[in-house]
Amino acid sequence: MDEGPRTGAVSGTPVLHRWNAVLWVLLGLLPPAIATADDPTATRTGVLVLLGAFSLSYALAALFPDQPYLGPHGHLYVLALGMGGVSYLMGGGAALYVFSQPHFWIYAAGPAAAIGFSALAAIVVVAGDLLRAGPDGWWTELTTGNVVAVPLAYAGSVLLGLAVRRMTAESEARARQLADELAGARRRLADIEAESLRRQGATEERERLAREIHDTLAQGFASIIVLAEAARTALAADPGRTAQQLRSIENTARENFAEARALVGAGPHSGLTPGPVSLTLRRTLDRFAEDTGITLNAELGEVSCDQPTRIALLRCLQESLANVRKHAGASTVAVVLAQHPYGIELEVTDDGGGFVVEESRGFGLDGMRKRLAELGGELTVTSSVGDGTLVLAVLPSKGQV
Repeated sequence: MDEGPRTGAVSGTPVLHRWNAVLWVLLGLLPPAIATADDPTATRTGVLVLLGAFSLSYALAALFPDQPYLGPHGHLYVLALGMGGVSYLMGGGAALYVFSQPHFWIYAAGPAAAIGFSALAAIVVVAGDLLRAGPDGWWTELTTGNVVAVPLAYAGSVLLGLAVRRMTAESEARARQLADELAGARRRLADIEAESLRRQGATEERERLAREIHDTLAQGFASIIVLAEAARTALAADPGRTAQQLRSIENTARENFAEARALVGAGPHSGLTPGPVSLTLRRTLDRFAEDTGITLNAELGEVSCDQPTRIALLRCLQESLANVRKHAGASTVAVVLAQHPYGIELEVTDDGGGFVVEESRGFGLDGMRKRLAELGGELTVTSSVGDGTLVLAVLPSKGQV
């Protein structure tokens, strides 16, 4: 009984504690107070003083849960010893003892302390009853009334208290186990999410590299193949044309080499040279006209844009021209670059054979759409068999950098 107060239990289940307080007042304290109404003044005063002391110590236990004497520990001593005084004054205190049992299990530091305080209260209640009865009435008291009820109540309270403690301990253990399982599940979920994000990042990076390779290296190699085939064909008949095509092959190979180095180094300015974006597009168009002999009509206005937009415009033009070279069979290509209040437009039109847009599954068009979408832009392709093709790229203006 010398252990400290079990404050954790006091603050753990406030609803149950309030119900216990209500029942204790109604069934434990009020009956003795009412029963002494017709008793002598000394008896009535003594009982009321003790009941008031119980109430005061209970209030102090709630107000000072960490104090060794004013807190729960002191309340249990006041309650256990004071019930002996009530039993002596009234000639019985079994009802008060029974309805005070929850206090011992709520406020004691542990099961051993609860059993000890309950035993102390039982002893003093029986002793108070026997002292009032005197030696002549001991036998009667020992075989009837409070002296019999109190030990039975003590035994029942011990059994019930231990059972409740065991169930509470099992419930707390189960709650801790569930909390540990929940924490483990959260950790596993976080690991899965991190792995998913890592895989998503890797997938996006692979898609980005595939798009860059398609828009740069793959197109360059395709140009080299076409130029090499043309040069071989014209080698004997037109040496001048062959020399020009060989220079184009050399230039394209150099550009591919630079693109490859930029991809490996993750260079942000791949394919772009200093100056307005219109000059970069003009050089690309001149090379295309030189390599293919297709007539070009270009209206390249001055536009202000950031570096990602410059790259997107260049890639869209390169992909559109590559499609003209490989698929269109066109004789004329028109290119218009213009800036409007709502954004920048790049329009590429050819007079080739056209195609059914809905049936197109090319990687290039999908790559252009994704590239523009990442910048808040949009790609529109209009074509039909025999009527040529129009490719319109629209990007929001984001300022010059």
